[in-house]
Amino acid sequence: MPECVRELAAGRPVQAVWKNELGGLTFRIGDGEAPRFVKWAPAGSGVDLSVEAVRLRWAADFTTVPHVLDEGSDAAGSWMVTAELRGSSAVDDRWKREPEIAVRAVGSALRRMHEQLPVGDCPFDWSAGGRLETARTRAAFGHIDMAECHADFRHLGTAERALELLAAPPPADGLVVCHGDACAPNTLIGDDGECSGHVDLGALGVADRWADLAVATWSTQWNYGPGWEEPLLDAYGIEADPERITYYRLLWELSD
Repeated sequence: MPECVRELAAGRPVQAVWKNELGGLTFRIGDGEAPRFVKWAPAGSGVDLSVEAVRLRWAADFTTVPHVLDEGSDAAGSWMVTAELRGSSAVDDRWKREPEIAVRAVGSALRRMHEQLPVGDCPFDWSAGGRLETARTRAAFGHIDMAECHADFRHLGTAERALELLAAPPPADGLVVCHGDACAPNTLIGDDGECSGHVDLGALGVADRWADLAVATWSTQWNYGPGWEEPLLDAYGIEADPERITYYRLLWELSD
């Protein structure tokens, strides 16, 4: 347990509730009516939680996201303290047993989020152009290994070939304020089967809605199995766009 979490707990019960692929951890502190959650990212992970805190404070005026209570950093990493949001992750065991409810909650919630967050007032960018520059920089430093990418793209062989396919983004189908990490685990679902909030908005910004939809549908494969992409899109209210889905999934692999 990071030392900062021990200090923030101040003797209260602590429970680890999530670990991501970058070594980041989330802890629940306290019991009763007002538990707090501490999200911690290790130094060197490339994640600065102050970036997410700024986005959460902005988004909170328009949609349901965690309320930021505190944030900080030290030599070991950065942390952010938030109030509790009711509900459980869309990949909680309960919702894995009821994938029809889960994927529809994710799809309809993503549509509402895209409608609620004002594009014209958003100071954050997540556009294909900016992310493509990030991918090119990663490739230049040798940080992209196609053999470690998703199986859908390993056949491309080299980062250079993959970047060629990303060089001309498809025209935007609809600019929205994107979640930035619309994988199923980042939607919370209440007992009524409806979305109760969104978490992990560190990349939130203006982009084509398919930047979110491509990843949201992709995540149904590894969280619920095959066959759940169409119900998610149906709940969102849109038909599949194979070209944009492929483009934004590849961009996700190379830039994020």
